[in-house]
Amino acid sequence: MSARTLPEYLRQFDEPAGYLDFARVGPVSADVRTVLTRSAELMHGQGLAALAELDRSVARTARTAAELLGCLPHEIAFVGSTSHGMFAAAHAVRGEGVVLVGRDDFPGAVYPWLRAAGNGRLTVRLIDGPVTAEAVRAHLDDRVRAVSVCAVDSATGFRAPLAAIKEVIGPDRVLVVDAIQALGAVEFDADAADVLASGGQKWLRAGWGAALLMVRDRVAGLLEPGLGGWSGVIDPIGAGDHPRPARPGAVAHTLTNPDGPAVAALGAALELVRGVGVGPINARIGESLDALLDAARTVGARTAGGGSAAGGPAGPPGWRVAGSATGSGIARFHLPGADPQAVHDALTAAGLATTLRTPWVRLSPHASTDRPDAVARLTEALRAVPTG
Repeated sequence: MSARTLPEYLRQFDEPAGYLDFARVGPVSADVRTVLTRSAELMHGQGLAALAELDRSVARTARTAAELLGCLPHEIAFVGSTSHGMFAAAHAVRGEGVVLVGRDDFPGAVYPWLRAAGNGRLTVRLIDGPVTAEAVRAHLDDRVRAVSVCAVDSATGFRAPLAAIKEVIGPDRVLVVDAIQALGAVEFDADAADVLASGGQKWLRAGWGAALLMVRDRVAGLLEPGLGGWSGVIDPIGAGDHPRPARPGAVAHTLTNPDGPAVAALGAALELVRGVGVGPINARIGESLDALLDAARTVGARTAGGGSAAGGPAGPPGWRVAGSATGSGIARFHLPGADPQAVHDALTAAGLATTLRTPWVRLSPHASTDRPDAVARLTEALRAVPTG
């Protein structure tokens, strides 16, 4: 696909004015809408030809994902959701031992490991506070087999130092990354991840139904296909000597064939990001986030996080980020003396879509956010909220 300018990218979107909740779900692009419509028409009017075309789109999407993540296409497979990918990872770590997991990570990145522990596969050791290299080092011993971390924390916008964590744990332990709050919005050290899962319904704006699962060859000897189904084995049909040998690559960890239309939509979203580059998208997100936080502070709000250094620390130093945007796409604020629910209700009444995580209101704009409109609505709404 040819390169796109940022204005060309932005013309793909038409979400409601005041939508600031991309960390929850992102309204899809025009290209994604077109691909989903075309897929439905194809399945309506074709038989095996539809299946063949969808299979080709799966292969194209794997190539695009591999280019963005710096891996090989066979190291990419597709599952139904980020949680599905994390469950596959949790049941793939070979042998008995310990996995380090952030206690405050999004539950979708915690429960897979708890369930694997309940099945007797691993012991979970929870890390309090942000998962930093120093925190991992403090919990590291010979029993640790893997570390699981969210690339960007969904509540605070904290960005995990993936490269530093991987350096601490070394090549003989597996770094598993939930990347759904980063992929498409933040440049991050994907090359540090041994296993990575990310759906497309948030910052990628691809809708539901498909998530990519990256499993690097370098950790193949540390994993087994714990959740691998018939789609992950060689010659599964007509062979009576089950279980069959696992297929090479990430597909060994899949339960069944992927949702073809959903993968095609994910591919369209990934191609959009590849065309314009994550750097310009991240920079524009950061500018909008900082403008919103500045507006909140003018009416007395306390803020945390931000799209640039001016917005406050979003994570440890050493990030590989283009331009001036050094934060994630997520920040938060609260208004001292005001009821948090009243604050959120006022924002909703002003046409602003945000998420309330008491006492904080989470802001997560995208590159396509109408910044002046959102800032004006936020300022007016907060000034009308009673405090004290």
